[in-house]
Formats: sequence, C-alpha cells, structure tokens
Amino acid sequence: MIGVFDSGLGGLTVLRAFLKHLPQYGYLYLGDNARAPYGNKSLEVIYEYTRQAVEFLFDRGCILIILACNTASAKALRKIQQEWLPSHHPDRRVLGVVIPVAEVGVQVTRYGRIGVIGTRATIETKVYQQELDKLRGDLKVYGLACPLLVPLVEEGWAGKPETNRILKKYLRHLKDRKVDTLILGCTHYPFLQKDIKRIMGKNCKVLDGPEIVADKLEDYLHRHPEIEGRVTRNGKVSYCTTDDPERFKRFGEKFLGQTLAHVEKVKFD
Repeated sequence: MIGVFDSGLGGLTVLRAFLKHLPQYGYLYLGDNARAPYGNKSLEVIYEYTRQAVEFLFDRGCILIILACNTASAKALRKIQQEWLPSHHPDRRVLGVVIPVAEVGVQVTRYGRIGVIGTRATIETKVYQQELDKLRGDLKVYGLACPLLVPLVEEGWAGKPETNRILKKYLRHLKDRKVDTLILGCTHYPFLQKDIKRIMGKNCKVLDGPEIVADKLEDYLHRHPEIEGRVTRNGKVSYCTTDDPERFKRFGEKFLGQTLAHVEKVKFD
C-alpha cells in the first residue's frame, strides 16, 4: 500500500489527486485529527507525532508513505529520512510535499515573485524559501502565516463569507507585493482554492499542489521499480483517524464525492 498521512483532513486533497491519476494502487489514509493542527506545535512534538504515524502506517503494510502535510514535511521529514528510516525500515520510503511544489513554482513564475501561505510552523521554518533558493537564487519569496485557515476548513467553513473576509485580509499582504505565483503551503488550503484564485486575481498563478504531488509520485514510481513493484495494486482505500470516525466520514464523503464504507479509529500510545 501507499500511506498518506496528514495532521487532519487536508491530506484528502492529495489523496483525491492520487485516486484520480493513480487509482490502481492500494492506499491507507491516516488523519491525526485528535491532535490537529500541527502548525502551532514545537519541532520536537511535530517530529514525534509524525514518527508515530509513519510507524503505524509501516506496521499496516505500507511500502511508501507520503507526508501530505506541509508542517510535517517541513519539520520532521528530513530527520525521519536521514536518522530514523535507515535503522528501522531501510527498504521503505517516506516522501513529502514541499520539494515537488517548489520545483513547479520556479518553472511557472514569470517575474520571480513567489508568495507562500502556510501554518505558522511551516512559514517559520522558511522551508519553501530554502528549496526555492536552491533552485533559483534571484527569487523574491514572501511567506505569510495564516493560522486561522486550518481550523476553518476543519470546521467546514470553506466558502462562507466569514472565511472569505479572513482570506482577503491575509492575501492583501501578498497582493500588495505583486506576487505572480502563489504556493499553498498547507494541504488544507486547496479546499479554499477557488476563493483564493478569485481574490488573488488573474495576474497570479495559484499552484494546484495535490495535482503536482500526484504527478511527481507517478514519476517517482516509474523511476523506482524496486518500490513500485512492492506496492499493492488492488485499487482499495482504507481510512483511519485518531478522532471521531463519524465526523471524518461525513467530511470525507462530502469532499471526495463517494461513500466511505468504514473509517477506523486508532490511538497512539
């Protein structure tokens, strides 16, 4: 299986793209809803929560895990890849969502003015700025923390007038700096993508992160047959959450447009 992990519901945007482009594989989605959001937590806590999730998904049979969470990708991925994985599961892989989106951002920017919105933790790490600078040194990168957006999405407030007013207030900062490309540095934000595009206007390209990550995953699997050959090909999807499975089920069905037969509640020690 391919594991998809997020601190909450935002990773469903990535899973939806996987199911669209790579429906042949088996997937296990894990949302740590009981401890979301991760964006206001310390580096040590985020790493430990992410490590627990990765261990859980590996124990359930996942060969490859996508951290469909920008905060986990920014604050935990490198340590997991470099320190934990080699000594615990050297034959398996954990990938993130930051580098694929940064690569496309560099490709599409017209004037080298890129905005990044994300959780406070993601913006404070400057992980997108660092990856963008590695790819092209002359960019102007403007990071903006938007801590209210994840709770609003999790509560089902996407599209409501109150949420749009908050979006306008956040995004005014980036519009004033005339960014031509906007990276949604949180997998919850695609739930708000239509309104973000409208607010930013036609002169700003708002990147579709989940589509980008799906394309990059397909490319990765083609380049790594030793991993791809071990991934289950049964087209089945399973869901786990650390919080209320009925709430997860309602949200997931509304967003994915399909019935979720069963959502399992799990607990980490």
